[in-house]
Amino acid sequence: MASAICSYLPELLCKFPSIDENLMREFKKTVDIGFKAFVRNYTNFIDVVKQPLQWFLNSLESFFVNTPWFIILVLMVAIVWLASRNIKITIGAALSMMAIGLVGLWQDTMVTLSMVTVCTLISIVIGIPVGILMARSDRIQSIVNPVLDVMQTMPTFVYLIPVVMIFGIGKVPGLIAVVIYAVPPMIRLTNLGIRLVDKEVLEAADAFGSSPGQKLRNVQIPLALPTIMAGINQTIMMSLAMVVVASMIGVGGLGKNVLQAIANQFFTIGFLNGFSLVAIAIIFDRTSQAYGKRLQKHTEVIHG
Repeated sequence: MASAICSYLPELLCKFPSIDENLMREFKKTVDIGFKAFVRNYTNFIDVVKQPLQWFLNSLESFFVNTPWFIILVLMVAIVWLASRNIKITIGAALSMMAIGLVGLWQDTMVTLSMVTVCTLISIVIGIPVGILMARSDRIQSIVNPVLDVMQTMPTFVYLIPVVMIFGIGKVPGLIAVVIYAVPPMIRLTNLGIRLVDKEVLEAADAFGSSPGQKLRNVQIPLALPTIMAGINQTIMMSLAMVVVASMIGVGGLGKNVLQAIANQFFTIGFLNGFSLVAIAIIFDRTSQAYGKRLQKHTEVIHG
């Protein structure tokens, strides 16, 4: 039917017009050659950028992996308790970590934890200042928002292409890919939290003669903390989700095991490693949510 209709119409109306194939080929070739030349010219600079990240990641991984398991377990339980002040979440976290250890995935989980911790810290360091700048300027927000839209809608595998071309294969390129994927919610929710601070509170701060810096430190960030915590929570969840994808370029830990299980069709190994990732995600999620609620109550008490 469709071909019959096209037989009565000009070719232009049936076949979507496209750019000449030779022209497109030249364009792709020029862009790829230019990108590779750029990488070659800045190899030394790229190595300088990688070194601190490599050192930070290796140090934290060494701490998690080489420290006796019971010390890590006690530290985790203490952190969960101090953040949540909830006995159910604390016991749940302890039991989950013990279950992960019992199935032989303690070391891989520590590698993944070190990666997620570094990614989260870098995302916070980048995300909060950018979110504050967006909250202070509508123009910056209008520039950054489309970039964040691209970062959040781009298929996760596509992140790996430029990262591998620039930084090669290994843990640091994986770390950078995970940060690029996980940082947008940190930026968006910091911006949102500061913008939602009550204007009357800001006017009161102005009336007392607060400078912009004092207003930010003493009023806006404390009141926006629950929303910022939600951003940290989302960043951790997205880091965990990206760990499996990043394992394709050399990131170890649970993601690597899942990838090997997929390649060799080992259902049990894949399930156990997936269960460990889910358990970590639930621990982080419940703990950060409980901490956010505590901050919310504390803020309500202070400001009535």
